[in-house]
Amino acid sequence: MGDSTLELNDDQVQLRDWVHGFAADVMRPAAAEWDEREETPWPVLREAARIGLYSMDFYAQCYFDPTGLGVPVVMEELFWGDAGIGLSVVGTTLAAVGVLANGTEEQIGEWVPQMFGTPDDIKLAAFCSSEPDAGSDVSAMRTRARYDGATDEWVLNGTKTWATNGGLADVHVVVASVEPELGARGQASFVVPPGTRGLSQGQKFKKHGIRASHTAEVVLDDVRVPGRCLLGGKENLDARLARARERSATGERSRNAAMATFEASRPAVGAQAVGIARAAYEVALDYARTRVQFGRPIIENQGIAFQLADMRTRIDAARLLVWRASWMAVAGKPFTAAEGSMSKLYAGETARWVTAQAMQILGGNGFTREYPVERMHRDAAVYTIFEGTSEIQRLVIARALSGMPIR
Repeated sequence: MGDSTLELNDDQVQLRDWVHGFAADVMRPAAAEWDEREETPWPVLREAARIGLYSMDFYAQCYFDPTGLGVPVVMEELFWGDAGIGLSVVGTTLAAVGVLANGTEEQIGEWVPQMFGTPDDIKLAAFCSSEPDAGSDVSAMRTRARYDGATDEWVLNGTKTWATNGGLADVHVVVASVEPELGARGQASFVVPPGTRGLSQGQKFKKHGIRASHTAEVVLDDVRVPGRCLLGGKENLDARLARARERSATGERSRNAAMATFEASRPAVGAQAVGIARAAYEVALDYARTRVQFGRPIIENQGIAFQLADMRTRIDAARLLVWRASWMAVAGKPFTAAEGSMSKLYAGETARWVTAQAMQILGGNGFTREYPVERMHRDAAVYTIFEGTSEIQRLVIARALSGMPIR
């Protein structure tokens, strides 16, 4: 029997400490300002690019960690620093994952470097899947992709919403319906290169939390992209659509382009939620040790101490679920019990609960912007909503466990 351990190796510890230093020294001092401004924190992005943290090479190193823990370790530390700025720093990676999950080696080599640019010329990317009438119900997607054989181009029309870096990005990855009658099975992903005519930013959203991250609609009006921008290639798409038609006739389920991206990213999103929860817990723990009421620190009261014990227990449990899913993904083990969804579900629910408990422990101070737990609680709220609501995660898990088409 081989050795097993839950300890990070030396390289992972160094990586964690390096990212933690950036989060503590650069992100945290800027967090409140950019939350108030509700703008992309370009100075922080430039510093991240300067030191090599915002780069294709850095994230490739993390994603190809043979233990699978590189990504969750980095995500937890960044979002411990600040969730809004953290999402600005890592928002491009969701589009990159979209290419990695659906593209050919040639497409990965062409497009992923353009998503990050260089320290002297930073680029951004956006993944565009959700629509005004197609969030959790991806089969209701209305954005259409039509192939023009005369010019070997795909023509995209529709409106995307809730896109991180949407309209602001240089490279957009867009999920569109090629054969609407197949529902989610008839969808594919396309790269929209920089400067493509017909793509524009729609409404920019003013959000409850993660306000330093740009979120907007993306409008596609007769957007023409070369045939090579279809991720996976047309031959592969034609074969997949043919299989989808057969499965549709027999009632068999198959995955689609958007779900392939979300499956790959859910443990990473869970790690972000763990980082927020840990940050709020640490503030509450420090406050409880120093806040004196009735002649003693409030942590000496069981009501507070037990609260903190539960907070830490849930954070550690969430981290272990994230690490398990991350390890399974890199080891090629299938999520037969929807372990990726489990990690995102539990971590997201934990972040909302822990940040609420932190506010309660701080009392009136927790409700003010003088302390960061108010912002952390706002930021945590989205982790039971985006990239699959908690209800959708439970549906995915239940279907995996039962093998039944639960609705």
